[in-house]
Amino acid sequence: MSTRPFFVGYLAIPQTLKVFLIVVASAIFGGMAAAGWILGVGQDDPGDGALRGDYGLQTVSGVIELVPYPLLHIASGTERLPKGTTLMMTAGGKSGVDARATPLNGQFAQASGVLIERGTLQMLQLRGGRRGLGQAEGNADIPSPEPLGRWRLAGEICDGKCAAGVMRPGRGLAHKACANMCLLGEVPPVFVSSASVDGDEFLLITGADGARMPRAAFDYVGQYVSVEGAVTRHGSLLVFAIDPSTIEVLP
Repeated sequence: MSTRPFFVGYLAIPQTLKVFLIVVASAIFGGMAAAGWILGVGQDDPGDGALRGDYGLQTVSGVIELVPYPLLHIASGTERLPKGTTLMMTAGGKSGVDARATPLNGQFAQASGVLIERGTLQMLQLRGGRRGLGQAEGNADIPSPEPLGRWRLAGEICDGKCAAGVMRPGRGLAHKACANMCLLGEVPPVFVSSASVDGDEFLLITGADGARMPRAAFDYVGQYVSVEGAVTRHGSLLVFAIDPSTIEVLP
């Protein structure tokens, strides 16, 4: 008769099988932990971008400019968003603020929300309704645009909200789909340049003659590309009017 231990559900587990179970379970859990660690360290560092709720609510005022994406040139700011800052804006989810900002074009307005920040890239996620953006008392001038010439830049086309840290930029089809959904929702598009342009690496993307980013550029979102276009400084922000016919995918 065999003396090998045998598991029966309604009987106590034999001691030798208990040891086997502990060893196998420990190996499985240890292997899963190691696999997770290996996958994690193999990913690109997303940097320190984030929705900075820890900064508290930011309430600033200034003049609205459509380029055609809405910008706020801050005349009265905060410690995090001082006077002279030119700020892109977005709403909650994958939505821009065009409907609220367009009637205020050229007017003095107050904006309130949570700052999204990655390095020098800043965007304000507005609160809902007039609490987030509305006409205010005061006046300020829109800074005169400063042309910086035609550039050919290498980098990535992304939506400003993901690039600033809300969705933690990644790679592949999911990253591209997420960014395109934000862009279709009118979140301002941003070019993340591999080289500094007049001291900055983040540029708001437009088309020629003040148009929105060309639809042809959507096919290249989330890829490493080179593209030509005119760069103009609007306040503290660079605007890159790209020519989609010059886009090339880089290795």
